Amino acid sequence: MANERNLFEEEPDIIYIPDDEGNEEEFEVIMKFEVDGSDNKYMMVVPLEAGDEDSDEVYAFRYEEDGDDLKLYMIEDDAEWEIVEETFNTLVAELDGGNEHE
Repeated sequence: MANERNLFEEEPDIIYIPDDEGNEEEFEVIMKFEVDGSDNKYMMVVPLEAGDEDSDEVYAFRYEEDGDDLKLYMIEDDAEWEIVEETFNTLVAELDGGNEHE
């Protein structure tokens, strides 16, 4: 199944992503995972600016790490997006079910 080792981090993982105008926006990484049968890595992020109506929106990116450099790629393929969405939903369901014993 998916790699779950990054799901329970104590410190929030913050990344900066430039918008269309080159302004860097802060995002919190809420989940990183790999998809079975693929070498691709994915991350789900949410904007830190909670004051607007888009604050509930979750963004997904495919990423590669090269030392300290992080390269993000938009997911533009519908089939790839479906796989990422299904994996994310499965992991969230597992997390929700795993909190019953706390």
